Amino acid sequence: MKKWILAVLFLMLVAVPAAWASGPVNVNTASAEELAQLGNVGPAKAAAIVAYREENGPFRSIQELTRVTGIGERTVEMNLDRIAFE
Repeated sequence: MKKWILAVLFLMLVAVPAAWASGPVNVNTASAEELAQLGNVGPAKAAAIVAYREENGPFRSIQELTRVTGIGERTVEMNLDRIAFE
């Protein structure tokens, strides 16, 4: 019974934040707080995205995100349907 309750709580912790997220996130205009809503992107990675964008200008492709320290192919693939450029 305890395992079942723990499993339900875990699923709630994982599923609820995803349900709160609304629409795609524009990586060229979003704040660090908005970027942190993406999967596998926490506050540090979100800040790195903003810093990269401020130093190098707007992202021109989704692959360019992998140039940001801490953002790899897997993170990009996880968020393909959540990332916008315009």
